Order: sequence, then C-alpha cells, then structure tokens
Amino acid sequence: MSDQSTPTTDSGGPDDSGRSSSSDSSGSTGSTGSSANGGGELIGQIAASIRRERERSGLSMAELARRAGIAKSTLSQLESGAGNPSVETLWALGVALNVPFSRLVDPPRPAVKVIRAGEGPATHSERADYAATVLSSCPPNARRDIYRIEAQPGETRASDPHMPGTVEHVLIGAGRALVGPTEAPVELGPGDYVSYPGDTPHVFRALAPDTLAVIVMEHI
Repeated sequence: MSDQSTPTTDSGGPDDSGRSSSSDSSGSTGSTGSSANGGGELIGQIAASIRRERERSGLSMAELARRAGIAKSTLSQLESGAGNPSVETLWALGVALNVPFSRLVDPPRPAVKVIRAGEGPATHSERADYAATVLSSCPPNARRDIYRIEAQPGETRASDPHMPGTVEHVLIGAGRALVGPTEAPVELGPGDYVSYPGDTPHVFRALAPDTLAVIVMEHI
C-alpha cells in the first residue's frame, strides 16, 4: 500500500471529523501522551515533525495555521514543543500539510522495533475516551499485505529471506510467540508489536496454544 497524500479515516485510526475550537482560543491543544517514553519526548518529536513538514511544504506559520483552522499562537506553541496537541489538532495539521497523520507522530524506524502493549506514541481525543497509537507509518511508494496468523506450539516456522527491502510487522492478538530475525527473535505477548527486516532469515514460533497474530508484509 502506498503512502497516501491525504489522510483518510478508517475504523482502526483516529477520527478526522472535526477539530476543537476551545484549544485554539486557550492556546492549549489537548492531550498527547506516551506511557513508555513520557509526554515530553513525544511532544518534542511532534514539534520537530510539524516544523519539518511545514518547511518542506514552503508554508509560513500563519498560512499553515489558517489552512488547519487553528490559531497561529497555537501552532507556534506546538512547533516550540510547548503545546500538547490532540488527535483532532494533529489531524487538521496533517490535512493542511498534505501528509498522513502518522508522519507527525511516528519516529524514524530502526531495523528492529518492539512496542509492548501499553507503550508507544499515543494521542488522545478531546471528545471521547479514545486513544490512537501509531505502530508504524507506511513509507512512500510501499505496498503492504496483511495476514492473520493462527499457530500452535511445536515446530518453528522458519522463513527464508523475501525480496530485498521487505519489512515485516507483527502484532500479537492472543497467546505468545517468538518472532523476528533468526539470530535474535523477540518474545511477544498480547498487544506487543515488532518490526524487522523481512529480507533476512526470520522465524515465528508459537509458545502458547491458539496463538493469534497479524503480520503485515511491507514491500518497497
């Protein structure tokens, strides 16, 4: 699946049905947090992403604020790392910048990335008890295939390298499994996520009965 130029809404992502006017008038933009790394690190990351994408687009701060429907003072706070954006504010900025929501909150991906259940860059809605955690953003011109995996303990599923540039993403829904590069697999439980190069030997070994997982294969 290729990186889309305009964010769209699906059942698994944040809602883009509006933005908060109260956040603009007060200068406070809501509730962004990360249970693992701390809100400060995520906010700094978001600040750098907004500034980077605005400069890439050649927009002034005033013009981006106008397009996103937020106050210029709010945007200034966000870019300086002093604001605390909500899902709605970030979605509005993504639309105005013509980039996916995830590009504003997802850090550069290492070769192997593990996100445990309850960890990761979570953004919260101002309107509902709703949190969205970006596990991985899709690189430009990439295609992703999604698989549901059902596995039982026993023999390890060993995979030969796929096409060059392939990355695999695994999210465990139930049970436990040993997943990842053959030389250094990671044990995962429900809600845990890992990504790793799929163009090197890798394994999937169920450690508990009725292990369920979703595997996304990313091809560039």
